[in-house]
Amino acid sequence: MPQFLSTTDPDFEARFTALLGAKREDSPDVDDVVAQIIADVRARGDAAVLELTAKFDRLELTPETMQFSEAEIDAECAKVSDADRVALELAAERIRAYHARQMPDDAMWTDDTGAQLGWRWTPVSAAGLYVPGGLASYPSSVLMNAVPAKVAGVKRLAVVVPTPDGITNPLVLLAARISGVDEVYRIGGAQAIAALAYGTQTIVPVDKITGPGNAFVAVAKRRVFGKVGIDMIAGPSEILVIADKENDPDWIALDLLSQAEHDESAQSLLITDDPDFGRAVAAAIDRRLETLERRAIAGASWRDFGAIITVQSLDEAVALSDRIAPEHLELCTTDAEMLARRITHAGAIFIGGWTPEAIGDYIGGPNHVLPTARSARFSSGLSVMDFIKRTTLSRMTPDALAAIGPAAERLAQSESLEAHGLSVRARLDRLNRDHT
Repeated sequence: MPQFLSTTDPDFEARFTALLGAKREDSPDVDDVVAQIIADVRARGDAAVLELTAKFDRLELTPETMQFSEAEIDAECAKVSDADRVALELAAERIRAYHARQMPDDAMWTDDTGAQLGWRWTPVSAAGLYVPGGLASYPSSVLMNAVPAKVAGVKRLAVVVPTPDGITNPLVLLAARISGVDEVYRIGGAQAIAALAYGTQTIVPVDKITGPGNAFVAVAKRRVFGKVGIDMIAGPSEILVIADKENDPDWIALDLLSQAEHDESAQSLLITDDPDFGRAVAAAIDRRLETLERRAIAGASWRDFGAIITVQSLDEAVALSDRIAPEHLELCTTDAEMLARRITHAGAIFIGGWTPEAIGDYIGGPNHVLPTARSARFSSGLSVMDFIKRTTLSRMTPDALAAIGPAAERLAQSESLEAHGLSVRARLDRLNRDHT
């Protein structure tokens, strides 16, 4: 049974705090193992990657067969039905159009001293995209990672996707082709992250690594950060739905289950101002769990981490939502637009009863790679900004240096950095001589 909470309960604050702090991540202590894998790949390159792929994925590869050939990709793409191809192409088109609007402008201006100041944006040269394999092999993840990278102007995109027992998902390879991916390697796990970060004899290292994975992948990304950039450390999926009684309980039940079916550690929460509606949603979930294909996973998630919270007003709902800072937030209320404007912390907001979160997973346009575990308080979902960096620009004229140089010299002296100050003073002295 999920938890039922009400803000009128005397122990509500304690129970809500416990709900926020509940540990959902299935994170065994893998740090030592990951450290050894990374060290092995750094030392032995391809040989280490191939051995680990044989061990964990039961797949014997050679340096020549680590990467999918163009002919292999062609053959796999040919297996995709026309309907699936059209759906992927539409999704890619919408994701591309949305992310194109995120591209920032370069800027350059002259201030009142005559100094020219500004910035410019340039893409990383190469990015590595991790795509989970096996049961959690999602072509949508390829689109959500690769399309923004290409929009940003990344010249080289390398995808790593484990293929346990050599089983390939044709949709993943088609998504890579549609997105403009340059290289696809059939490797995964911490060894794939290490190969992308440090390179091997076959794999050229990248500058940034994005994409979700299991505990080994998450720890590996954390360990290689600094050598390369990463997007985030993703945890189990989560959804919060704020809904009033004007909704169909079955719709809300399905929205909650759409995240519960991802993972037994996923979390689905409902906040409502009508206790009868909350009970109706719970009953609808029970009915759906009788027939849902992934009912074992969804049922465990809902039982262990689900909750229905009754509030006295939508003001309370907004305050609780910001404390939760959910990855996905659905607002299914009569005044959803107004409510959305009041929300501060959420990875993505889906406004109105006709906007199920699943639209965002596939076809809406915004990215579905989002901050989890309350990290929406301080971070954002994946975007083109993850694949570009800002370089600041400065150009002093003699007059500008004369205006602000003495203050720079003074500050350098206050920090006992003599050469700093002298580098400015030498130029100021030249100006003084030229004007005498």
